Amino acid sequence: MIIEYIPQGVCSRKMTIDVEDGVVKSLKVIGGCNGNLQGISSLVKDMPVDEVIKRLDGINCNGKGTSCPAQLAIALKQYKEQN
Repeated sequence: MIIEYIPQGVCSRKMTIDVEDGVVKSLKVIGGCNGNLQGISSLVKDMPVDEVIKRLDGINCNGKGTSCPAQLAIALKQYKEQN
């Protein structure tokens, strides 16, 4: 399933997440810190959704109260609620 998520309160503008059988198959992010987001995309590839949420939920970027990783966790929580 392809999830398209518009992050809130961060530099990235859009996340496209491919989830199959509860596993993140790919993550593409538009905007944000390119190198860091490429790294995050690589790290979460083939990781179970629950593990991604556990590791990334609540990460704060420069006092914003959220971050691109935390926004990914939010997107995946919403996915779980709907499925």
